[in-house]
Amino acid sequence: MSDLQQKIQKFYDASSGLWEQVWGEHMHHGYYGRAGNYKLERRQAQIDLIEELLDWANVKNPTQILDAGCGIGGSTLYLAQKFKADAIGITLSPIQAARASERAREANLIQNVRFEVADAQQTPFPDESFDLVWSLESGEHMPDKRQFLQECYRVLKPGGKLIFATWCHRPTTSLAGELTADEQRHLAEIYRVYCLPYVISLPEYEQIAVECGFRELRADDWSIAVAPFWDKVIESAIAPAAILGVLQAGKETLEATLSLDLMKRGYARGLIRFGLLCGVR
Repeated sequence: MSDLQQKIQKFYDASSGLWEQVWGEHMHHGYYGRAGNYKLERRQAQIDLIEELLDWANVKNPTQILDAGCGIGGSTLYLAQKFKADAIGITLSPIQAARASERAREANLIQNVRFEVADAQQTPFPDESFDLVWSLESGEHMPDKRQFLQECYRVLKPGGKLIFATWCHRPTTSLAGELTADEQRHLAEIYRVYCLPYVISLPEYEQIAVECGFRELRADDWSIAVAPFWDKVIESAIAPAAILGVLQAGKETLEATLSLDLMKRGYARGLIRFGLLCGVR
């Protein structure tokens, strides 16, 4: 395991229990309407994001699902229940995998769902194993974006679909041009705090996906729809129970909590983008 992967594992080993306590099982953004103006309870907004992604990608009854970067199994269990499908979730964090497995037993889904510690860039699964690969906010952690998308392609059955949502930076092909020195410094702080190697723009992901062989490619930017999420996270982080949990979770979790405004400001200035990609093998 690389140094970066060890940092990611340690970060999520330390923080996942606190996140579940404060936010529940879904470790991802919420959806607040395309204009970002829906007033929603935060966990409902997270479920709405899953449903909106499925609708946007026109997903129809998958039977074998891979959740690449599964956290404590929120999406994995939700998708398995919704589609009455078999599902596998993978994560770098043994603590996440153990908690996800416990939650599968609690939901009586242990016959259909399992969780493994595995590298999403190099999974242990045979070619053409799944008809849906789901990756919700894990791509930003991947050191090799191309290898990750190639692996998603490899494990998909012919006709299978990838749904990929990830943190991006703004496109550099517009009038705004290349990233400025100040934008690069802002991103570097986000990378350091959240254990990211780097992020790329959505057009770059589209190009990689085409080169990997994906067909019927669709892409979209839902930054406005999800940006209110960070106000909700900041609000919840200052609750007394959360503050105690943050202090107990260790240095990395404390620093990430104190740096939540980095993401809020990143969205506000148009630097951070929430990019969507859907493609068919």
